[in-house]
Amino acid sequence: MTSNSPDIKLKETPVRAPSHVPVDDAVLPFEVASLDLRGRLTRLGPGLDDLLAKHNYPTPVAKLLGEAIVLTTLLGSSLKFDGRFILQTQTDGPVSFLIVDFQAPDRLRAYARFDAGQIRDGQTSGQLLGKGHLAMTIDQGPEMSRYQGLVALQGGSLEDAAHEYFLRSEQIPTRVRLAVGEEWRGGEGGARRRWRGGGMLLQFLPKAPERARQADLHPGDAPEGTATHTVAEDDAWVEGQSLIATVEDVELIDPALSGERLLYRLFHERGVRVFSPLALRAQCSCSRDAVSAMLKSFAAEDRAAMVKDGKVVVTCEFCSSVYQFTPQEAGVEEGAA
Repeated sequence: MTSNSPDIKLKETPVRAPSHVPVDDAVLPFEVASLDLRGRLTRLGPGLDDLLAKHNYPTPVAKLLGEAIVLTTLLGSSLKFDGRFILQTQTDGPVSFLIVDFQAPDRLRAYARFDAGQIRDGQTSGQLLGKGHLAMTIDQGPEMSRYQGLVALQGGSLEDAAHEYFLRSEQIPTRVRLAVGEEWRGGEGGARRRWRGGGMLLQFLPKAPERARQADLHPGDAPEGTATHTVAEDDAWVEGQSLIATVEDVELIDPALSGERLLYRLFHERGVRVFSPLALRAQCSCSRDAVSAMLKSFAAEDRAAMVKDGKVVVTCEFCSSVYQFTPQEAGVEEGAA
């Protein structure tokens, strides 16, 4: 479009080469307008290593929790308010419980509970989780109601669970890729392994909603022989799925490959637009004052039972910080301990 008026200036989107500088601990939103695709790319380095190294998890457990952290950043970074996004699983597998807490705009903390006797090298995320459910909770603050979506876990991966969530709850054509691995890095005290993670979320969001129609969910109790409802996928979404399927784990976690270069590799033929990255950091929200308030919310007899060797000791499950209180500071009446 052009204009003959000297008073009108058209604003053009600047075009530049993709940056070669890798940016860790950040989410990079992007858009492929020609295919009606929007997405987010997460790259995690020191922040992920900090979250996982605090607990000395067995390698399979650390990898699974890392995948949950990456998935949480892809989903939680879409919040447009100062709330919380909480991803939580409860299952019958070797990793019976995990939780990742994202507090907008950038704070992450995470924890996993597992049975060390059931952990084996080479176990997949589905084998570690087993059967149970995945809950995704959006907490908008004390004055607003919570929103929670539940997905059944039947031995599949977190990627599978994310796809099921978007199919059933959001009804937005979505694909997710998650990758977590270790690398050797030098530093003070010699080289050691450090955790890295990466992930990509891709969604088909056309202006005409009928283009994003998906097949009806399986009725489950339909008579045998009932025809399954099908919908032909839009060509743009078929192409988008094909492109994200080519992304390899090593590309998502490669410390030498920038996020912009990775997106350019995938979408340069169609054109990709990136937006300002959203920084992430590993930081627990616990504090001595918060723990003290929690203790005083317990019943008097429960507080008294917590006194050991003349003190009350509380360890934060998320960050392993240890808080010590005298019985008086913990609100224990004299002589009750």
